[in-house]
Amino acid sequence: MSRLVSLLLAVVALAGCGRADDRTEIVVQRFFGECGAVYGQSTDVAAADGECGTLTTIINRFQAENPDIRVRLNVVAWPGYPQLSAQIAAGDPPDLVTMHQSVISDYQGRGLLEPMGGLLRGAGIGPETFTEAGRRGVVKGGRVYGMPWDTIGRLFHINTGLMAQAGLMRDGQPVLPNSPEEMLDHARRFRAATGNPYLIQAQVNAPDTHVGNLYTYLLAQGAVIFPDARHIRLRTPEARRIVELFRTLNAERLSTTNQDFPGATAAFINGQGGIFPTGTWMIGPYEAEAGTPGQPLYRSYAVRPFPRLWGSEAAFVDGHAWVMPRRERSRTERAAVGRFLRFLADHNFDWTRTGHLPSFAAVLDRPDFRALPHRAEIAEMAGTGQQLPDYVQRQSAIQGLIGEELEAAVSGIKPVDQALADAERRVNELLAQMI
Repeated sequence: MSRLVSLLLAVVALAGCGRADDRTEIVVQRFFGECGAVYGQSTDVAAADGECGTLTTIINRFQAENPDIRVRLNVVAWPGYPQLSAQIAAGDPPDLVTMHQSVISDYQGRGLLEPMGGLLRGAGIGPETFTEAGRRGVVKGGRVYGMPWDTIGRLFHINTGLMAQAGLMRDGQPVLPNSPEEMLDHARRFRAATGNPYLIQAQVNAPDTHVGNLYTYLLAQGAVIFPDARHIRLRTPEARRIVELFRTLNAERLSTTNQDFPGATAAFINGQGGIFPTGTWMIGPYEAEAGTPGQPLYRSYAVRPFPRLWGSEAAFVDGHAWVMPRRERSRTERAAVGRFLRFLADHNFDWTRTGHLPSFAAVLDRPDFRALPHRAEIAEMAGTGQQLPDYVQRQSAIQGLIGEELEAAVSGIKPVDQALADAERRVNELLAQMI
């Protein structure tokens, strides 16, 4: 009996060896949520919806069309950087990671990311194929440290029905201001005509609101925000003008003042204000509201880039990218990563259906992209979009510090000059502590 058992175990072991997976494996780590229950087996990219569904089906499609490569997918909770840092510290990082372009400098500056220019060119992806905004987002210190995936930024989401009540529509298009004085005039007329605030803003636990306004209009005025990697410059006439405008909007109740992001989103959907400055990623949900009879936004929704109030057209943007943490990789592993990136690049249009702007210039000219709701109106941001200088690290922490001081300034708690001086001091202290 024991000989029979031994023989059976040997047969099972041999069978198991015969089923060994000898495919080249690449580890892909991403955020954007988990939706395996809905899209886990789907390869129909065109039918997918939302960020998670779209990216999941793209990866499924790659796996189906490239059976010699095994993609091991690791989905992390947004934004995933604590987990990535732990993996790097343990010496076992993934092959590709989704990363905000504003975060790349934090890792690249410490030598934790691999330059990707050669690998991308080997896959037929040169930086000249990127949009201007996409290229700015991944080139650090003159080298390419990622493949840009999109450009994201803040837009004016507009309730055109309420704008019409205020006489701020012309030929079916919203009329936006061209100066701070004109914005105040529009806002006062809007409030008088509709009884609602001109702006809906998330000003509670949302530092990106104030910092996005400040950065956008400092860039428009050509201001040097970070003269070097250790200093920020905020005690300037340009910054003062911006903060005083939004302080006046608050003081005259021309903007909402006590809402967080969910509250502001609900207010806009329910028709409680004229303009909600928020991200590109909200186009899809608001367009769905605009297409639903009986909803306050029904046939009453438009989107535009931030209007030019000072200087030139400008948009403060960020974006997502695919980056490679440093680690030893074989030639076949690098080739597999290149094939995966090429596949992603070929599906960049599908990703734009989620509301983001493309990172590849060719997509901007595609008729199917221009036919997507509101994309033609915002496509210019792929060229005008600007980020902070590539040597600026800890951008998220900096945003939090500036946001606290700006909230105190626009709410009237602090004088504007004091808030700007305190923001400058706190950011410079943070930057001075960096290794």
